[in-house]
Amino acid sequence: MTPALVVVGAGPRGTGVLERIAANLAEVYGEHPLDVHLVDPHPPGGGRIWRRDQSPLLWMNSHAEDVTLFTDDTVEMAGPVTPGPDLAAWAAGYREGTLPPPAVTPDPELDREIRGLAPAGFASRRLQSAYLGWVHARARAALPPRVTVHEHRRAAVRVEGGPDGAQRVWLEGSDTPLTADAVLLTLGHLDTGPDAGQRELTAFAARHGLAHLPPAYTADSDLDALAPGEPVLVRGLGLAFIDLMVLVTEGRGGRWTAGGDGRLVYHPSGDEPVLYAGSRRGVPYRSKIGYGWEGEPPPLPRFLTAEVVDTLRATAGAGGVDFARDLWPLIDKELGWAHYHRLFTTRPGATRVAWADFAEKYAAAAPLSEELRTLVATAVPDPADRLDLTALDRPLAGTVHPGPAALQAALRRHIAADLDRRHDPAHSPDLAVFLGLLSVYGQLLRLGDSGQRWHGFFSHLASGPPGPRLRQLAALSEAGIVHFLGPGTEFTADEETGLFRAASPAVPGHHVEARVLVEARLPDAVAVRSTDPLPRALLRDGAATGADGLLSVDPADGRLLGPGGTPHPRRFALGPHTGARGAGAFTRPRTNSSSFRQNDATARALLTLLRGAGERGGGRGGTARTESGGPGTADADCRPGPSRRSSPAAASPLSPPRTVPS
Repeated sequence: MTPALVVVGAGPRGTGVLERIAANLAEVYGEHPLDVHLVDPHPPGGGRIWRRDQSPLLWMNSHAEDVTLFTDDTVEMAGPVTPGPDLAAWAAGYREGTLPPPAVTPDPELDREIRGLAPAGFASRRLQSAYLGWVHARARAALPPRVTVHEHRRAAVRVEGGPDGAQRVWLEGSDTPLTADAVLLTLGHLDTGPDAGQRELTAFAARHGLAHLPPAYTADSDLDALAPGEPVLVRGLGLAFIDLMVLVTEGRGGRWTAGGDGRLVYHPSGDEPVLYAGSRRGVPYRSKIGYGWEGEPPPLPRFLTAEVVDTLRATAGAGGVDFARDLWPLIDKELGWAHYHRLFTTRPGATRVAWADFAEKYAAAAPLSEELRTLVATAVPDPADRLDLTALDRPLAGTVHPGPAALQAALRRHIAADLDRRHDPAHSPDLAVFLGLLSVYGQLLRLGDSGQRWHGFFSHLASGPPGPRLRQLAALSEAGIVHFLGPGTEFTADEETGLFRAASPAVPGHHVEARVLVEARLPDAVAVRSTDPLPRALLRDGAATGADGLLSVDPADGRLLGPGGTPHPRRFALGPHTGARGAGAFTRPRTNSSSFRQNDATARALLTLLRGAGERGGGRGGTARTESGGPGTADADCRPGPSRRSSPAAASPLSPPRTVPS
């Protein structure tokens, strides 16, 4: 009986673990045969979120050269490094004919985009889908012939089996489960059902003939309810808002030209709604930084190290590690260290003391202390050169404007100043802080999930939109298509008028009413409310536990934690539906990616478990397959039978003939 692994979710995270399985196989697993079942209704590589069939107007928010699924020598892991091209290098190889093409031939439009992609450019999500598909095919090709990969284009709905026995994975529409020795859940970003507040808003809309669009991935949203010229309230100014903005403007026939002063000018088609957008901060996320790193990098981590985090975890007591008390002071000091190291290194004229003297006193001072503030004020005379995380996070806090027109002008000035700063290398301490944020994220993963305050703060500073999108936003404001509501915006349902209402304390006495309310944010990563039945069933049946609705896992290797915090020996989970969520499935090269470290540790734990099954002769693989009319088609049925290999003609360009499509 061949040992078997079922991977539920063949998107970017599942692909990353598969790549690590291939890299670690010879050392950890040996020469045994192995069956790997990939369960996902969507094509492998991109999965649902990064699927090909979405608007080309939807971009990534990272430069092409900052996107990779391949490890490098900065990644602290036990397994071997397997180098590979980042997105920009892959596009260059495609263009020059030095790399094999994607598994699926691009259409002419996508072909042109790949050939024109610059390292500092922003790829569409359709292009990223082609890259992810290529990476997946390469990971498959790296597996030796003794490993057979079975594809199941269905959703998994239930997992059964005790900790010491076979695991049975039931697929949607099938009466025969897959049987395996280990199961890995890499479910990616899940849709979730509405919470009580969202249900109330939807019910209000139904009573009054209005439209309420709950949190969703924008590519999946039905935007037909946003009629031309109609006012629409939008809650949220993050990346989901940017997607919405693009789809209802340029996506409806609007166009851009450059004005005489170099600013963008928007020319409406007449089919656009009028967006009134607000949020807690009242401003969009900070622009993606538009220059690269040069010179000496900040020595990170310095204060929030793995050893410090391990000590906090060991001494936290029954209440656990508290973010505000235990972590935020160290985060503030760590980011300050990155900022001032860069400032002293590149602009010594902006400081009054030598770096060595400052660094010694900075290290000795307590986080957030008066001693530390005095040191910084003495050494860095211009307040504009000091790091103020509170001002960066809440730039409009406490501001009041005489009317909505003044608020619009203030927001456009804010966007312009942010764009200027984030594209000027003279402000490179901002990029050092960005690297500090990545370092902090990597350390916090050792504690599991750090809560919404951290995720929101990180996203605002480090995960903002491309600069061109913010220029477009400013132009839409000038054109009267987008109106900003201000910080602290409250959205309410007014039963007396039968309309949605929004108001901000930044413009006293002013409010906006509309028949449509759009929640421009992603669904909460709450497994207990997921529309996917698999995580809900695990929690309902007591097979998994969850804090804040997330699946609890061991941060070290992703093992699912059951009652009492006991790790399940045969079940693993990685990704945003778990308490070890953090960095995305792909990341910036040469940053010791936390997700790559997780992938490697999980792959090695899986292979160790599967090797034991093979050595005992107790493997349970090869007992289930699905027949279909050909590769890439949906499952026809699922019944017991011996494994078979596909013909060479059925394999993808990079995949050897060992894949069983289903």
